[in-house]
Amino acid sequence: MKYKMIVLDVDGTLLTDEQTISARTRATLVKVQQMGVRVVLASGRPTHGVMPLARALELDKNGGFVLSYNGAQIIHVPTGERVFERRIDPQFMAYLERGARKRGFTIFTYREDRIVTSNAQNAHVQHEAKLSGMRVEEAANWADAVDFSPCKVMLVSDDEAALVGLEEHWRRRLAGVLDVLRSEDYYLEVVSESVDKSNTLTVLLEKEGIDPTDVVAIGDGVRDVPMLQLAGLGVAMGNAQDSVKACADVVTLTNAEDGVAVALEKAILAEIRDTAIPLDKLNESGRHALMGNLGIQYTYAAKGRVEATMPVDERTRQPFGILHGGASLALAETVAGLGSMILCQPDEMMVGMQVSGNHVSSAHEGDTVRAVATVIHQGRSSHVWDVNIYTSTDKLVSSVRVVNSVMKKR
Repeated sequence: MKYKMIVLDVDGTLLTDEQTISARTRATLVKVQQMGVRVVLASGRPTHGVMPLARALELDKNGGFVLSYNGAQIIHVPTGERVFERRIDPQFMAYLERGARKRGFTIFTYREDRIVTSNAQNAHVQHEAKLSGMRVEEAANWADAVDFSPCKVMLVSDDEAALVGLEEHWRRRLAGVLDVLRSEDYYLEVVSESVDKSNTLTVLLEKEGIDPTDVVAIGDGVRDVPMLQLAGLGVAMGNAQDSVKACADVVTLTNAEDGVAVALEKAILAEIRDTAIPLDKLNESGRHALMGNLGIQYTYAAKGRVEATMPVDERTRQPFGILHGGASLALAETVAGLGSMILCQPDEMMVGMQVSGNHVSSAHEGDTVRAVATVIHQGRSSHVWDVNIYTSTDKLVSSVRVVNSVMKKR
């Protein structure tokens, strides 16, 4: 694939204004993951508020990541591993609270599934809690209650001019220690120094061995601009500000018009859409055959290359919970069989002749494996295919050689 990773902003990008993921957007994101492209949800929301969206998009099955708190934390969704984290020293809490109280601002931060705040009745705090599915905990002595290192601290006020004034003051006063930025007209956000989506994304790309040119980044806000400029393809939403659009490579439709799906269909799925191979019909026709019984789904098909996925579940696992070798061979034969059918002339037919596999490592129940079939010999009487089967984290499970016989139809 030309691109190996997709990085998505959440609010105003992935989500509609009704805070939902459209069916078209979800289907597109699941399909690109089945093709081996990793997905990262990059949001200012806390991790607790992004994880349900990640699971709805099957990032837990496909090795995806959540980049939360506008870059203060990265979580590997399948394992819950903290790939990166940068927190604020608790010694700054009293200073931040004094600045808030002096100006009559509400202050809050996040702890696991809770929002800890100086004013639980504040409408913006209540909205944030509802948005992220968190409960609110009010603390009269807020700084004393925050006896931990938070990823982010938020100050709230409807007096935008006062927020701007404090932002400018703290930028000078806290330079080199903390970063301060208004993320909304009514929010002043405080994070550790140099925390933003772009810097944190760079850490993830280095860890995963992915070049920025292999990344598609999509967003709508000013805080998304650095990651749009870092990526090989930066996409601004149709509902983004003009200043954001000016920094992007392309502009897609709005979040109410499936802008994410439209952008990915053009950037990644165009090859599939341009072929005349009806994958949906093929998957439907095989629903009651062996491939359907094993949960196999074609995800990509072109001359010389076919891809498909298969879940590791009660249908395909051994009694002790790992992928059955026979199911792996069936998956390999399925993709190579379709590949040969695509290569055959109208007066030709394909018959399986030989399959041999080397099982390299295990795939465990709950994972979804991906088979990639590539033709290595296309003769008049036979086709030879190499089929590699990977886990959702791109670990090689099996390497299979499939030979198909080509015969004239009678």
